Amino acid sequence: MANISTRFFGLELKSPVIAASSSMTGHAEQVVKLAEAGAGAIVLKSIFEEEIYHELQEELNLRTELTADPEYLDYFDYVIKEETIRKYLKLISDVKAKTSVPVVASINCISSGEWTLFARKIQDAGADAIELNMFASPSDFNKTGSANEQFYFETISKVIQVVKIPVSIKISHYFSNLAEMVQKLALTGISGITVFNRFYSPDIDVNHQKIITAGILSSPDDYLLPLRWTGILSGGLVCNLAATTGIHTAETALKFILAGASAVQIASVLYKEGPGAITEMNNGISNWMDQNGYASLNDFKGTLSQSVSSVQAWERVQFMKYFGEKAF
Repeated sequence: MANISTRFFGLELKSPVIAASSSMTGHAEQVVKLAEAGAGAIVLKSIFEEEIYHELQEELNLRTELTADPEYLDYFDYVIKEETIRKYLKLISDVKAKTSVPVVASINCISSGEWTLFARKIQDAGADAIELNMFASPSDFNKTGSANEQFYFETISKVIQVVKIPVSIKISHYFSNLAEMVQKLALTGISGITVFNRFYSPDIDVNHQKIITAGILSSPDDYLLPLRWTGILSGGLVCNLAATTGIHTAETALKFILAGASAVQIASVLYKEGPGAITEMNNGISNWMDQNGYASLNDFKGTLSQSVSSVQAWERVQFMKYFGEKAF
């Protein structure tokens, strides 16, 4: 049987299929099921900086008489942060006590402030690695692109300074020069980069003329954007690359490995099919490797990446081929 082990998060993983951060990884009992199904690693449900601030604001709205007193503001800020962290640390310790699969804590950052220092507590609770789920929205008309980019470097630097366990990041594609930015991020000392975050997307209900939520879960066709950039980026980075979004089958996972990914992160398919989706994906990868004479992932990882195969295959030339003047 083929060896499907790999390396990501700065860790040795028995499988390239990682259970991504989601509500599916927010409870110890469910995490155990994912581990038993063969997940290479478990990324716990993110602890959201925004949730802490939202909870603080709700508390202050109930206690309007306190809003004028800075000491009370600081007190509730501290208490809410500590309680949120306490619950998250307990999740880490509970999961570590019940499974030997690598456990990765996830911090969803919107700032690079002192809040990132909680990473040390996460390390002390037993997490094997930390994933910074990072997104600076490029929607502020008064904020420059360089200011948005600086947030990433500041946050990474602060976290790496306070922990010894590996730190990786998950990012979006919202950069003016994505290739250059990812290459610079890879040089910060992180252990891995995952492309790309899947965000809440608004839609519009024309019948009721209101803003609604678009589909939360990915579809099997959503993998094409991260696949393209995996193929382009994988050969130019000093750290490992993983991919996420739209990965629902072993075939799609194999596409990413051929493009140069060391691992894939899945979530939506777990909601649709349950933990068994991991087992099926692992078996599909292993069977394909046996059929093609590959003993390990390294035997074929990146063989179709831009750095190894045709640059034109990943670039605009294909658009010209199929949609140019003589295409029809």
